[in-house]
Amino acid sequence: MEKKVRNGGGSTMRPAHVAGATVIDGSGSDPSKLGLTIENGRITRLGVSSAHGERLDAEVLTMTPGLIDAHVHLGLSSPIQPHFSFQISAAEVAADIFATAGATLDAGFTTVRDTGGIDGGVVTAIEKGKVRGPRVLSCGPVQCQIGGHGFYGAEWEPTELWSSHHIPGPCALSMMAGNADELRRNVPEAFRSGASFLKLCVTGGVVSGHDRLTEAQFTGEEIAVAVQEAAARNTYVTVHAHHNQGIRDAVEAGVRCVRARHQPRRIHSGRYCRSRGCPRAHLRRRPATAARHRRSRPRRVDPRPGKGCTRADDACARCRQARRSTDRAGFRSHRSGRDRRGKELSLRAALETPMEALVAATRTNAEILGLSGQVGVIIPGARADLVLWNGNPLEDPELFSDPTNAVLVIQAGRIVKDFR
Repeated sequence: MEKKVRNGGGSTMRPAHVAGATVIDGSGSDPSKLGLTIENGRITRLGVSSAHGERLDAEVLTMTPGLIDAHVHLGLSSPIQPHFSFQISAAEVAADIFATAGATLDAGFTTVRDTGGIDGGVVTAIEKGKVRGPRVLSCGPVQCQIGGHGFYGAEWEPTELWSSHHIPGPCALSMMAGNADELRRNVPEAFRSGASFLKLCVTGGVVSGHDRLTEAQFTGEEIAVAVQEAAARNTYVTVHAHHNQGIRDAVEAGVRCVRARHQPRRIHSGRYCRSRGCPRAHLRRRPATAARHRRSRPRRVDPRPGKGCTRADDACARCRQARRSTDRAGFRSHRSGRDRRGKELSLRAALETPMEALVAATRTNAEILGLSGQVGVIIPGARADLVLWNGNPLEDPELFSDPTNAVLVIQAGRIVKDFR
């Protein structure tokens, strides 16, 4: 047997059999004691394992699928204001990105969807094993309206200079467009730089530099251009939206996913969305609880002093109402807090149930990412992305909050963290 790693650096041991764990398979079914067989990075059999190959005894541990975060910003691992005013180097930006990627993996998240801030360079570095990190699906730079949400240049800075802030790989936050033709020109560039789907900002945001939360950005016709371009490449569009009009325009244009980053007021499908105001279509979002929990503490989250706190406080006050409303609407969740990913699950478990929180972060998020049956479940044929916990998170969901409780992480059949 090869030497096992305990604290990063790479993956070594490839177990052929995992035996004895209490398995929570991601489907919502009751836990059960069983073993599984891994071949070529995939689960090939559940139940009794054969005598051949490396055996991993997990008798006292609880096994879940690798967790999935469907809304991350690895490219924003550095503080926003110094990042975009060139107060830190590209080397430091890259170091922060890869540190976040490694910490994400150690917390049990084996797959993430990056919704703006990196290009294919970061994805490739992780795929090649040059740095530790989860499997990453990326939209490349976010498509934004000129001066809208996603533009963090100085107030005096012309938008055409915004592209000078981009550094291939570490920093590719957004591309500006003023009309449908400019958007159609920008979209191919996003795919060229490694995007596997598209992300648009169609309203103002909480962490914004030059707009208001209530603004609508991009028309339905402009959003439809992005949908057409994505469909031509057999992929989809997700949008940032915080109010009724933006969500309605996006849904009617055919987007697959609407992301309301913070909790809405009168939410049914996004911030400030009235209960009968929007079609449901493919909306797959509930508010991110950990983000509000973090931002409810005194902290400035907006590049403009003081403004972010006011917006975040207003958002935090409506979190529970938003959760209840989206539950009734049947929407799906897809996000955890950037630096408190596991805490999101613990908080959700208090609002819902531990099983519902876990299914949302496994099977449901896999469906949102278009990876249904491949990740997020423990079934034959799925990738062997597994987490073994020091305890049962259904009985004690606070286990999710501390990454050290994820004592063993397996990604595509390889042990990438071993703290047993």
